[in-house]
Amino acid sequence: MSRLHGSKDFWIGALRTEGPAFAAAVAEAPPETPVLSCPGWTVNDLTLHLAGIYHWVYSFAGSGVTTAPAPRVQVEADRAEAARGLSALPFWQQGYDQLMTLFDGLDPETPAWNWAPQPKKAGFWPRRMAHETAVHRWDAQLAIGAGDPVEAKLAADGVSEVLDTWLPAGRRQVPGDWHGVVQLSAVDAAQVWYLRLRGQGVALLDTSTIFDHDDHHARAQVSGNASDLLLALWGRVSFETLDVSGDRTLLDGLRTD
Repeated sequence: MSRLHGSKDFWIGALRTEGPAFAAAVAEAPPETPVLSCPGWTVNDLTLHLAGIYHWVYSFAGSGVTTAPAPRVQVEADRAEAARGLSALPFWQQGYDQLMTLFDGLDPETPAWNWAPQPKKAGFWPRRMAHETAVHRWDAQLAIGAGDPVEAKLAADGVSEVLDTWLPAGRRQVPGDWHGVVQLSAVDAAQVWYLRLRGQGVALLDTSTIFDHDDHHARAQVSGNASDLLLALWGRVSFETLDVSGDRTLLDGLRTD
């Protein structure tokens, strides 16, 4: 299994591309435009959501401590109060600019809290924000009839993030009891992942350490472009838009929330 191992520069570079693209899409859409990929949300809701996440991460990612921060909803409420009078896009821009300044000067090895089964280091957050922004940029563009794919290398790392971070943290879209190995292949990024589902548990397999007697044969196989794989894992598109074979019921255990 080959997986991209991104760097601070890679993820910040992605943010420098995806952030302005998000803002451009939002600026083109009336605030009450429905976001079809986020049922019940408007473009205004989407913008405030992403702005709130930026402000929340900015409040603790550079603090040098690993204790849990204030809940995001409280920080979002406080920031919204402080930004009263700003419309959604300027509020988003404020959060984006602050976060980029923080990330530019942030040592990835600095201690920092995160919610995942990952090292409690600041390097977690540029990666997380790059993927959060890329998926929501796609949401915003879809709202105006666009929806450009996520760049292949970034999308492949986003697939890895779902498999090594979100699912092991129990962040599945729906609970369930799945058993079997799923193979995912990103044809445009030369990436292959094997994920073993065991009830509520998941394990991302490294094929270089699998022995011949191990039961690693995939019961379901999915292949396609990295962007489509990522968007399917996030519930933005159906797995049926990809090349799927085997036990399709296992795919329900791959969607994250």
